[in-house]
Amino acid sequence: MTVGKTAIVLGATGVVGRELVEQLTELAQIDKVISITRRPIEYTDSKVTNRVVNFGKLEDYVDTFKGDILFSCLGTTLKLAGSIKQQRLVDVDYQYRAAKIALNNGVSHYLLVSSSGANANSRNAYLKMKGELELKVIALNFPQTSILQPSLLLGERKDFRLGEKLASALLPLISKIPKLKKYRPITGKQVAIKMCRVALSNIVDNEPENQQMKIQYYRLDELFDSSLVRN
Repeated sequence: MTVGKTAIVLGATGVVGRELVEQLTELAQIDKVISITRRPIEYTDSKVTNRVVNFGKLEDYVDTFKGDILFSCLGTTLKLAGSIKQQRLVDVDYQYRAAKIALNNGVSHYLLVSSSGANANSRNAYLKMKGELELKVIALNFPQTSILQPSLLLGERKDFRLGEKLASALLPLISKIPKLKKYRPITGKQVAIKMCRVALSNIVDNEPENQQMKIQYYRLDELFDSSLVRN
């Protein structure tokens, strides 16, 4: 089995990214994890290297995006961003620029945390952004592109989000109704585990004799994996 892969995590302090870094350190197939953040983070695991970048000048950090797999978990809210324009800068522009740099550096597998309902033609600004980003990264033609579309993400956050707190309490009850099941929330850890499973399966597929350009979508029902085989 191929070993010694380098994984890059964009958005490593978020609900998914934080769990993802932890999961990746336990995988024998991953030799190094590069955590890309705006502020320094100390990690106890020797596999993890933290790289602090200015997201407004990503082109100054080209060498930071050298690896085999890029996990893009970056995202913000309208409240934190202050405007749709600033939210778009984080949710679309930064991620797209990072993806282009990684592709130029030879990264072969790109995994994106998008959103359930993502649609470039949506009237909802958030879903429109997510849909536009999906189309933009698909057009880059990574050898392998995996797009995960979770619903409401549950997990510990540094910022308080009243809407999400209320939704996280109500949705598990509402989603027991069969027609509303597709809206049930999911934890950041569950999404991170699924990302690792997808990455591991594609490590084998990415061997020279198996290479072919592939685009994979994983919608909500496919994200609820309960365990991760680590060896």
